[in-house]
This record gives sequence, C-alpha cells and structure tokens, in this order.
Amino acid sequence: MKRAIPNYGTKGFIPVLVCIVLLCAGSFSLRAQAPQFSQFYAAPLYLAPSFAGSTDGSRLVLNYRNQWPQIPGAFVTYAFSFDHYFHNYRSGVGILMFRDQAGTGRLATTHGGLVYSYNFQIDQNWTLRPGMQFMYAQRTVDFHRHTFGDQITLDEILPTTMVPNPLERVGYFDASSSMLAYSRNIWAGLAVDHMMQPNQSMTQEESRIPMKFSLFGGYRYYFGGSYSQQVQESISLAMIYKNQGRFNQLDAGVYWSRDPISLGLLYRGIPFFNNHVHGIFNNDALVLMGGLRTNNMRIGYSYDFTISRMINSTGGAHEISIIYQFNQGAPSKRQGSIPCPDAQMYW
Repeated sequence: MKRAIPNYGTKGFIPVLVCIVLLCAGSFSLRAQAPQFSQFYAAPLYLAPSFAGSTDGSRLVLNYRNQWPQIPGAFVTYAFSFDHYFHNYRSGVGILMFRDQAGTGRLATTHGGLVYSYNFQIDQNWTLRPGMQFMYAQRTVDFHRHTFGDQITLDEILPTTMVPNPLERVGYFDASSSMLAYSRNIWAGLAVDHMMQPNQSMTQEESRIPMKFSLFGGYRYYFGGSYSQQVQESISLAMIYKNQGRFNQLDAGVYWSRDPISLGLLYRGIPFFNNHVHGIFNNDALVLMGGLRTNNMRIGYSYDFTISRMINSTGGAHEISIIYQFNQGAPSKRQGSIPCPDAQMYW
C-alpha cells in the first residue's frame, strides 16, 4: 500500500510536500515508532503488568500524549487503567484500555486487557512481582480520508486510481509478561510485549508484530526529613531500554522530589552508537517533567524537546498524567512501596 498523505487541497500542496520530506528524512524513527510515554512510570500497567496492585488499594490512571503537533495528523495516544491490590491473595488485578491514533486517515490501534501480578516477599528487604497481561486489540484505518500520490497535480486534486483496501479493521489477541524486583531504594524489571507476535496486516498478507523487550530500573536516594519540621526529599536515577526487532531506544533521567512537587529531566536516544542504516546519531529528545501531589492524587506534565534532525519541524510532544489512589490500607499493614518515580505516591 502506498503511503497516504492528508487531503488539504491545492493550497495546502506545498506544506504537504514539506511534511513528506520531513517524514522521509526521519523514516528510520517512524518505522521504529511505537506508542510510548515519556512519563513511563506514570503509566505503570502499560509499562509492565507487574505494576498491577503496586499500591495498597485502588488506583486510577489517565495518560494523554500529543506527539509532534506541528506535523498534521501526527501521533495522539490515550491510556486508562484501574488496578487493585488484594491483600489476602497477595495479588494485584487491573484493566488497561489504550488507544494510539496517527494521521488524517486515522490509523489507530485500540486494545483492552486484563492484568495480574503476584507479590513474593523474598526477605525483609526484597520483593519479587511477576505479572501477566492478556488483551484484545483492533487496528483500524479510514481509507476514504486519504489523498494518494496519483491524485496530486500542480493545479488540482484528481480522483485516485487506487483501489480501497478490502480490510479497514483487523483484530487480534496478544499477551505480555514481566518480572519486577525491588527494595526500599532499588528496583529493576523486565517486560516482554507482543508475546504472541500477532499478524496486524490490513492487506491480507502477513505483517507480524515483533516482540518488544523492555529493561528498566533505577535507584532512589532519600535525604532530609530527620526532624519533624523537615520534609523528606529524594533524588532518583531511572532508565528504560527497549528493543523491538532491529530497533533500540534508551530513556535515562534524573528526578527530584520534595512533597508536594517533583521535577525531572530525561534524555531519549543512544548517543554513542550511530544509526546503522543512515549513519546518523540516535538522538531523539530531552524531556522536562513536573508533578504536583495531594494526599491521593498526582498530576504530571512533561514536554519533549526534539533534538534530532527534525528539531524545527515537530513541535515536540506534550504529555499529561493523572494518578488517583483510594481505598488504601492502614499504614501499618501496607506492603513495601516501589521506589520508582510516579509509580507510587508514598514519597
């Protein structure tokens, strides 16, 4: 199938060409593009099913991301999750709803899944949490909203000779698994997505999604709070490395937290290795984050500053997260909290 471009009429012909050139220049990044959140610990069930039930009660999480808003019809991502920890069964159970949409042709992936994790207390310091997710996904596109290359002339938009694809919707089942280990200050985990490698082709051919491996972890250092008038502060170092097929991505950042606010700076890219296809550095973005916490709620905002060759053309990315916790257990009976930023609120 030819790559479709937005229908802006003749007056929009030049901007459309500019967008095409930019997209082609960044084709490596786009081929590797997968739905993601810069505030990855603020989307815990999407990051890894082991985070289901990682509080001592119920939790609602809302995530919104608008990536590259200056490019018409770029990437918009939504996520909603709810999870609860069952003390008697040492288990976390949750649901995750997710939608990612791109382009004026509304190429979208929507999935819903059930998430489960179990809490193993290895000793007084370390906890182990395996997790699983089972989901159903649909991939859709509206071919009637596309303008194809054979329609564009310098004077007008002509009827297309392209035959609409017989499939505008395809559905498939998939699964994920993960393992998380943590103590009071350290955490590390591994998540494997697309374990069933489903066929997402909309052309009645085969286009299987390769498995995605995510390795994440970090360290949190607490200071202050030794006197009643002081508020405890912390500095966290966090990272996530992702591999899917031939593509790799590294996010690494530092976070500062002092109740009720938190700030973070994150770098996305792999600076010491060139893109093996185009011979360019794999620098993507610098991300600034800020969060505000109340007793039960945390609101976070982040902005991605593009530092790749598309620096003047994307408009970065805006992201908002809202985490609300309720029905929490008594402090004396709570499980050990996970120290990674945003995933928990016991700062």
